[in-house]
Amino acid sequence: MRMGASTCSASSQSLIEHEQQLESQPQITTKNPKKLALIPLVFLIYFEVSGGPYGEEPAVGAAGPLFAILGFLIFPFIWSIPEALVTAELATAFPGNGGFVIWAHRAFGPFWGSLMGSWKFLSGVINLASYPILCVDYLKLVIPIFSSGLPRFFAIFVSTIVLSFLNYSGLSIVGYTAVGLGILSLCPFIVMSLVAIPKIDPSRWISLGQKGVGKDWTLYINTLFWNLNFWDNASTLAGEVEEPQKMYPIALLSAGILTCLGYIIPLLAATGAFPLEQEDWVDGYLASAGEVIAGKWLKYWIEIGAVLSIIGLFEAQLSSCAYQLLGMADLGISPLIFGSRSKWFNTPWLGILISTAFALSVSYLDFADIISSANFLYSLGMLLEFASFLWLRVKFPGLERPFKVPIGVRGLVVMCLIPSVFLAYVLAVATKAVYLVSAVMTLFGIVWYFLMNICKSKMWFEFNNGEQKLEYEFISALSSLTLIWKWVTTKIQIPLKRRSIKTLELSA
Repeated sequence: MRMGASTCSASSQSLIEHEQQLESQPQITTKNPKKLALIPLVFLIYFEVSGGPYGEEPAVGAAGPLFAILGFLIFPFIWSIPEALVTAELATAFPGNGGFVIWAHRAFGPFWGSLMGSWKFLSGVINLASYPILCVDYLKLVIPIFSSGLPRFFAIFVSTIVLSFLNYSGLSIVGYTAVGLGILSLCPFIVMSLVAIPKIDPSRWISLGQKGVGKDWTLYINTLFWNLNFWDNASTLAGEVEEPQKMYPIALLSAGILTCLGYIIPLLAATGAFPLEQEDWVDGYLASAGEVIAGKWLKYWIEIGAVLSIIGLFEAQLSSCAYQLLGMADLGISPLIFGSRSKWFNTPWLGILISTAFALSVSYLDFADIISSANFLYSLGMLLEFASFLWLRVKFPGLERPFKVPIGVRGLVVMCLIPSVFLAYVLAVATKAVYLVSAVMTLFGIVWYFLMNICKSKMWFEFNNGEQKLEYEFISALSSLTLIWKWVTTKIQIPLKRRSIKTLELSA
């Protein structure tokens, strides 16, 4: 045991010296006196994922009412819940800005952490670009000049800049704005559902679709996937949340219930209240359904709600992207300047600026291509995220997890395997254009990693040593566990096999 004691003593000494070195290095301060409370966090997660039933209509057009209803009932259990559980466990185990970037970094190393950051950031800003486009698409119904040409481009540009400035004003403001937008955008659907009750014929819910109208399963899966993903995006805000270890599981559960009810209740009302015209079920059709059920006033109310929902979606997604960049700067993956905060609002102003610039740069793409490219990159990131989750369970079984999915490793493999099948499907059905865009962006992520390494070695930019700090924290935790274990075994005199002693010493 002398050899073990001397090893632990040397390890402790090296940790003290390493900590002193870390304290002498420049650090990004992530302290924020205005921490995000529970209710704003719930609605930010809600807008990261859903934002209301707007956009669920193509599921009916693609496969009919029965499959649409079953999709929004079943898909959350095989996709949304596993993703939310992974997010809850890892966000509470690693409560810092960066979220999934930290998880991949700790599981597989800095290269995969950087690539995860590239995939998720690019998918996020591509998704971000779609919201001003949707907003202008609603506005053109009232102002036809925004339908095409320079006026349309100008409207997209102005709406993107204005919405980005709201994000700059502070995360707490964005959070409480999301609460208001969420309530206001759901109100017309509550009214529609209540008015529709006397008109509902339950037999319409079991319709497989109109005769002669084929099934578009690719559109069906993409619609479900797009409306029920991005649960992990809020993990990049963990450093800004009050008591994230307690808040995240509650917030994810609350947002999940709100999301599922927000989809299924209006869908049941609209499909059950009047006969099916399947080809009419495209994006925005719920407004027309509201007109049939209650009159034009409800149609206009739903359209206004759609614009409010789009604003909430944009703000939540931009917050995630901006704070992800801040977290990557904390880790030392990106230059220190990427973590710069506003002196007035304490928001990551450069992260907001970069995210907005990327979103504007892809705004000219076709809307379908935007969504497909975002889904493709997001799928790659989610496969890496599931792998990181499983490997962290194996690699660090003793790590403190304030929230832990109560399943063994084999059960977790099954839990992650089912949604991974859907991810593989999304990758398989992509078009050549999406493959090309995704390949170019993946190459960009790889080049970015090696370019940042060159910048570090040449000291062209200043980098934070957050990567070393994370390493120190893990070594410190494991060393403490090893010391405790050796003390216990010494006291109760349990004979340890030589192989076990060697394993403990390597861990220390």
